Amino acid sequence: MAPKKSTIVLNVEQFIHDIEERPAIWNRNFHCNKAFLEQMWDELSGAHKLPSEVYVLDDGAEVDLDLGNYERFLDITLHRDNNITTGKIYKLVIEKERTGEYLGKTVQVVPHITDAIQEWVERVAQTPVQGSSKPQVCIVELGGTIGDIEGMPFVEAFRQFQFRVKRENFCLAHVSLVPLPKATGEPKTKPTQSSVRELRGCGLSPDLIVCRSEKPIGLEVKEKISNFCHVGPDQVICIHDLSSIYHVPLLMEQNGVIEYLNERLQLNIDMSKRTKCLQQWRDLARRTETVRREVTIAIVGKYTKFTDSYASVVKALQHAALAANRKLELVFIESCLLEEETQLSEPSKYHKEWQKLCESDGILVPGGFGSRGMEGKIRACQWARENRKPFLGICLGLQAAVIEFARSKLGLKDANTTEIDPKTANALVIDMPEHHTGQLGGTMRLGKRTTVFAEGPSILRQLYGNPKTVEERHRHRYEVNPKYVPRLEEHGMRFVGTDVDKTRMEIIELSAHPYFVATQYHPEYLSRPLNPSPPFLGLILASVDRLFHYIQRGCRLSPRQLSDASSDEEDSVVGLAGATKSLRILKIPNTPKTTKNGISNGCNGSSSTSEGEGACGGVDITNGHQ
Repeated sequence: MAPKKSTIVLNVEQFIHDIEERPAIWNRNFHCNKAFLEQMWDELSGAHKLPSEVYVLDDGAEVDLDLGNYERFLDITLHRDNNITTGKIYKLVIEKERTGEYLGKTVQVVPHITDAIQEWVERVAQTPVQGSSKPQVCIVELGGTIGDIEGMPFVEAFRQFQFRVKRENFCLAHVSLVPLPKATGEPKTKPTQSSVRELRGCGLSPDLIVCRSEKPIGLEVKEKISNFCHVGPDQVICIHDLSSIYHVPLLMEQNGVIEYLNERLQLNIDMSKRTKCLQQWRDLARRTETVRREVTIAIVGKYTKFTDSYASVVKALQHAALAANRKLELVFIESCLLEEETQLSEPSKYHKEWQKLCESDGILVPGGFGSRGMEGKIRACQWARENRKPFLGICLGLQAAVIEFARSKLGLKDANTTEIDPKTANALVIDMPEHHTGQLGGTMRLGKRTTVFAEGPSILRQLYGNPKTVEERHRHRYEVNPKYVPRLEEHGMRFVGTDVDKTRMEIIELSAHPYFVATQYHPEYLSRPLNPSPPFLGLILASVDRLFHYIQRGCRLSPRQLSDASSDEEDSVVGLAGATKSLRILKIPNTPKTTKNGISNGCNGSSSTSEGEGACGGVDITNGHQ
């Protein structure tokens, strides 16, 4: 008789700890492979700790990606109260109960929690998000899946809310998936019918049903959903997978959503102006289809296995690439694989990652926390600096660039950040005064802060339009040590932006480089599809040899630059850049240096690269060595 099988659920971390503490007992009772358990633990912990991007608002609120998408698409400024969570609602109700506002009544989900949700929505809906005028329409996303227990108080709150604000002020759009099994190739409407049935059972009847599908669904399927879900055929909106997300608003317009909402909510929109208002968006969507020339940007990060960690960075690069009429090709490089240890342990992966980095047109080093992969980021900064490759560093990317420069140019081989080495003798990056070691919660510098530009030439200041100050959003806990700033500037690193007190370094640039820029703030948070972020636009333009002409025209793209067709003028520019690169490899003494895009930045003479071994472990060809 076969033995019965049992399933044992254990705490793998504790299991490994017990093996180390009491090896005799475990070895006697179990045949255990400790290495296998450790690998299992790494995979399990990694699968549940995938870092998702934290989006930061002007007031310093840390929210999820959805609010960031709303800000980008609607070009508005949201606030912390626009993010409604269960924790916030329960905290509000508990505080009211503690102050006696419920007069000793028993606090319940209905009506106290549901009333708090409705009052929150009514209050926030009056807050301006664009200028000083109150919004005319408030979009509320009721997330999750209908039927989930954690979302039921919100469903009940909005069931009551529709009667509180009257029918003409309330419109419900239900988003549902219409799967298309490959075995049959026929769209299945059962999931939509089931979810609408459950939604109506909760007291909410959808006015619009937005059907998401892989491919367009026909009129027959729309009529079927209409019949079984108690809506008209014109109220079933089909949104299939498109080549670009920027086509979605245009597809919704074609399905008559604007006309329906105008009538349903009595908005009194002048429909004659609609075409003019959406023209810029149409041009943007058309450009995504017609653009042919590519630009390759390498993102050297530590969370590259989960690309949503850099969602805002990717969006900002897309905005800039479309503005420069380029098709963006992204290459994600795991910074750990650029380090010397990988060269010894996994040389194949090491050389593949370095090849991808070398073949890219530009390099971006984004933010992050922790020691893992830091040395790889530092080596990427070194390679970009030595080989005059367009570079943009953000937050940790700025800190890595400063540490690399100090090691290579100032000779401080032990230069580091106190985040990684608290006892380093040369702490180029230190924790902020507000940061309390061991207490991470609420100690970061968050939200919009003012950056003051220093006197003197600055590429980034020109890209912003030559203002005295700019306001950008921050999210960091460490910053450049100000006592090393004079020595860094003596060797060519310019701190062109600081905070208002001139104690925090916000922007760095290299004098003898086509585009080596890094910011302590996160410019990706304020990038918009029709208004790309200047640091990202500068990276894209420098990567395609157009930055010089862009600045010369007063930071405006010419019709020739916007054209996707090649021209003799651009070919000549590329030819000059190639000739310049050849001269740079030969390193002719006392020859004025011209960058790849023609900007000299007023710097002549010797190269800013260091002699000897390069960032990727080989020799530095820019110094004439073979």
